[in-house]
Amino acid sequence: MIGAAGADDVLPGGPVSAPLTVLALVCSLKPSPARSSAELMARQVLDELATHGVTGDVVRVVDHDVKPGVELDMGEGDAWPGIRERLIAADIVLIATPTWMGQQSSVCQRVLERLDAELSETDDAGRLQTFGKVGIAAVVGNEDGAHHISAVLFQGMNDVGFTIPAQGVTYWNGEAMHATDYQDLDETPEATASTTATMAANAAHLARLLAAENYPASS
Repeated sequence: MIGAAGADDVLPGGPVSAPLTVLALVCSLKPSPARSSAELMARQVLDELATHGVTGDVVRVVDHDVKPGVELDMGEGDAWPGIRERLIAADIVLIATPTWMGQQSSVCQRVLERLDAELSETDDAGRLQTFGKVGIAAVVGNEDGAHHISAVLFQGMNDVGFTIPAQGVTYWNGEAMHATDYQDLDETPEATASTTATMAANAAHLARLLAAENYPASS
C-alpha cells in the first residue's frame, strides 16, 4: 500500500525525506486464511501510515515455523531469520496481538523472546541494529487487558532498542464477558479510529526524525 507524500515528509529546512517502511507482525492464534481481528486492526494501522507516505507489509507469524528460543537462528526450519531480515529493513515495527485471559497471545510472547537476540547485534557504530526504529502496538480483545499488554510490549520493544512514540498503541476491548469480535463490528468505533490515526501520525513523524539522525554512536 502506497500513500502520497504529505507535510510530514518534509524535514525542517530540508527536502523530502526517503520513503519509510513498516512491518506488521500479527500475532493471531489463527493461521491464514481464517479471519483475524488482530490482522484487521494491523491493516487499519498500515492504511493510516500510508497517508503519511509509509508503505508496509503484514506477516501473520503463526503461518510460519518460528521456533522457540532467544537466538537469531534456532536451526533447521526456523522461519524467524527471514522475518527478522524484513524487520531490520523496516523503519517502523507494529506488533498486533489479540487478548487471551488478559494477556498477549503466546505467539506474541514468542516474538518478544526472539527479539531478545537483538541485544547482541550492533552496527558499525556500536549501536543496536534496532536503534532508530520505531515500535508500536495494536491490541484487540473482548475483555480488559489492553493497557497491561501494551505495557509489556513497550517494555520489551524498548529494552531491545526500539523507540516508542507518544500514544504508541491503539486498541479495542469490548465489555466484559461478551462474545463480539472487533472484526464483526458494523463500523470502527470513533475512539479507536482516532487513536489509530494519532498513533500513525506520531510513529511516522518519529521514524522520519530518527531516519534523518539516528542515536549517537556507542562510546
